[in-house]
Formats: sequence, C-alpha cells, structure tokens
Amino acid sequence: MTKGTVPFVIIPFVIYATPSFTAALSLISREILAIRIICWGLIVARGAMKGMTMTIGTNTGEAFEAFTATIAQLRSPEGCPWDREQTHASIARNMVEEAYEAVDAIDRDDLTDLREELGDVLLQVVLQSQMASEKGAFTIADVLGDINDKMVRRHPHVFGDEAAFAAAHLSDEQIQRIQAAKTPGKVLDLWDQIKLEEKRQKAARKGGSTGAGGGRDTGGGTDAGADTVSEGLLDGVPRALPALMQAQDISRKAVSAGFEWPDVASVWDQVFSEIEEYRAEDKGSAAAAEEFGDVLFSLVNVARKEGIDAESALRATCRKFRERWAIMEDSAHRGGKHISACSVEELEALWQDAKKKEMQGPVAVIATQH
Repeated sequence: MTKGTVPFVIIPFVIYATPSFTAALSLISREILAIRIICWGLIVARGAMKGMTMTIGTNTGEAFEAFTATIAQLRSPEGCPWDREQTHASIARNMVEEAYEAVDAIDRDDLTDLREELGDVLLQVVLQSQMASEKGAFTIADVLGDINDKMVRRHPHVFGDEAAFAAAHLSDEQIQRIQAAKTPGKVLDLWDQIKLEEKRQKAARKGGSTGAGGGRDTGGGTDAGADTVSEGLLDGVPRALPALMQAQDISRKAVSAGFEWPDVASVWDQVFSEIEEYRAEDKGSAAAAEEFGDVLFSLVNVARKEGIDAESALRATCRKFRERWAIMEDSAHRGGKHISACSVEELEALWQDAKKKEMQGPVAVIATQH
C-alpha cells in the first residue's frame, strides 16, 4: 500500500462505525442501511481483490472525480442493488432532508457536522446527476457548467465584461444600474430582473408560443407588450419550500415588480387589519385558517421591510424554545419528577427558571438523558 492511499475495502466499515452515521438511522431503516453497507463492502472487496485502491485526492478536482466515480460504480450493473433501483423521485425527499440537516449544523455553528452534512447534500446532487447521465439527459459536468455560467451572468456588477452583460440581455439603463449596485438589497433587486430575463430565454428554448408575430423577443427590449412570457414572476419560487420561505420569496419578487407598501407603518396597518378579519371568523373554521394565513403573510412583509429573515427568526425561536425546554426537563428530573407529571404552576416556575439560566449563559448540564 503506497503513501496517500487507503485500502478501498475498509471504507464502508469505517463509515458504519462512526456515531454520525449511526445517527442517520433515525431517518432510514436499519435494514436498508445494512443492505447498502453490505453492497458497498462487496463492491469494494471485489475491487480490493483486484488490487484496487482509492487515492486520496490532493486537490478539489481529484477528490470530486473520485467521488463521481464511486457513485457511478454504485449505479453500475456490478454495483449496489439498492442504489441501482433508485429513481429521481424515490430519493427526492433525501435532498430536502440533507439540506435541512446542513442548515441545522450551520445554526449550531458546528463546522465538524457541517462538513459531513455538506457531503450528504453533495451526494444527492451527484446521484441525481448520475441518474440523468444514464438517461442521456445531462451530466454532472453540465450541471457545473450551467451554474458557473449563471453565477457569472447574475454578477455582471462583479465580472463586468461584455460577455456577462450580453448573457443577461440587459438594456443600457439596467447595465448602468448594475454597475452602481453597491448594497445587498439593490443587488437582490437586480437579480430578480436578471432571473426574469432568464425565464424568458428558457421559455423560448422550450418553444413557448407568442402572438401573431410567431416570434419571441428575448433581447430585453422596452416594449413589454411584445414579450409574452409563459412563466410568471412567481413561478420560480418552488412550491415545496417551507411556507415562510415561500412567503419571503413571493413578497420580494412582487416588490421587484413595484408591488410594495410605501413604508413599514403601512405594512403594520395591514397586519392589524388581517388580525381583525381573522377574529371575525368562526373559531376553527376554514375561513379562520385562511385569514390566519393572511396574518402570517403580512408579518413576513414586516420582517422583509425591517431586514429580518422570517424563516431564520422563527427557526431561532424554535431553537431557543428547545433549549429552554431541555433546561426544564433537566430541572424536573433533578427534582425527582418527569416533566409530564408537573402541574401548570410547576411548569411555569420551571419556564421562568429556564429563562433566568439562559440569561446567565450556557448551562453546563442540560444533556442529562432520562
């Protein structure tokens, strides 16, 4: 065995032994994971018997090529039966779950976990791309090329060359505004304009039809009536996003088209109006639920106006509640009671005590297991 290599055969068993891997068993059954581990072991053992080793890449390109080759092998006829039978749809949920786990690591400022979770997210990207490659649709190289081009196209204020502006199909006036964009807010507004133009081009590539002229102007001209767009401004907001994130994106995109309140006070007026409409409905009715949604949407607009990310704010509150509840459980346990056996008055006292401990700084114990 040469320096810089590790026997390929030991990789799956080392992975299986790590605590972080076994923690994943809460999301996927032990049986399925066991099958995958066995499959990986058989594949790599077969390669090891042929003298195959995995070289640890010394740069990003080498490491990425090794990883894509691993995924291709798992999907090959000699690969893992479980991996081979997966489809885009069957593992779609995994993409969402892994992304949320990465966000959780970010929220906890745990860079060790973040490294692992980003790898899990990358696994989903590469695996989906491998499936598409097998169908002749696109490859991971296409994915990388597309996103690189998009980032250049959406940052002409950074790259600023003629190619970037041409790719974005912007007018001279838009180019001047882009060159003057110096704040994150102005850049986001410009992104929405560039994205809309990208949608026009995408619709044109897909053969979208127009009026009597039979053609589509995607050159960013000033005559809006001549441009029939098959995709609306809000169609780019994924419906699978969490509701708060959807509300934020929908609101921001509507603002980019000029649909905006003059000031935050006006948004608060809207919030109070929606609350009154909610209170006027029968408790628990469908109409009440609809009005409650309007209240939440209005509050999201307050957050946007105030420069607050509503999703992050609510996630932080959930994290704070979890931490306080853990303190309460620990305090109850130390008092010889399970928290479910506490009275309302005792729970309130525990809650107030938890708030005080939280203000005093990190609590040393809280991880007590019962």
